[in-house]
Amino acid sequence: MRLPRSRRLGAAVPIAAAALALLVGSTQAHVLKDFGPYSVALGWVHEPTYVGQLNAVQVVIKDAKGKPIVDVGDGDLKVVVSVGGQDSASLDLVATYDEDTGLGTPGDYEAPLVPTVPGDYTFHLSGKIHDTAVDETATSSDATFNSAVDETDIQFPAKLPSLTEITTRLDRLDARISAAASASPPPANVASAPPDTSAIDAANAAAGAAQTSASQAHDAASTALLVGVVVGGLGVILGAAALFTATRRRPASGT
Repeated sequence: MRLPRSRRLGAAVPIAAAALALLVGSTQAHVLKDFGPYSVALGWVHEPTYVGQLNAVQVVIKDAKGKPIVDVGDGDLKVVVSVGGQDSASLDLVATYDEDTGLGTPGDYEAPLVPTVPGDYTFHLSGKIHDTAVDETATSSDATFNSAVDETDIQFPAKLPSLTEITTRLDRLDARISAAASASPPPANVASAPPDTSAIDAANAAAGAAQTSASQAHDAASTALLVGVVVGGLGVILGAAALFTATRRRPASGT
């Protein structure tokens, strides 16, 4: 059953309003700029933008009729990201849309980036779209795209130390280690305490006593062996003499 035209129009109005609100919210997070026949939106892929989380600089390109431009070559557009007086390398913007598979978003070009400090980030976009030169610089703000913030506000139940806090603690630890390693030795004219030799002397005395005992035991064993040999030899001689005497005293048979 089809709804009357008036009811269909009434249902379409809230849907259109919601889509318009979504579109406005999206464009508020990007800087919109026209270059010749092309419209360019510049901003972050993910917002809010959290420190330490993988993100990307995003450029969305359309023609005057709103049709996505999908044939900008990889590297034809580049972006340099700046924060706190430091500049990144020149990053290539690469298409996320694959015409062969239909995957990705037509007209979307991205350069992956992980923001590592909170603050206002500046994007300097340069290059060309076909034969049209592109050069635009924009800084994050309430009117452009989000600044990077620490993610502690969305952590639950326990809040982890931020990347900035971890870096600060490591820097302090490195400074302490360097200071300890570079501490100067005591002056040369300060007499050092004589080493404690009592333990060494005791060890030497014990070693000497052990050696003496071993030598005495060896001498005693040698003496006992010599006495045993002499006694054994005398026993053999005496036995032989007794046998000889007994043999001579035995009377001859038949006498």
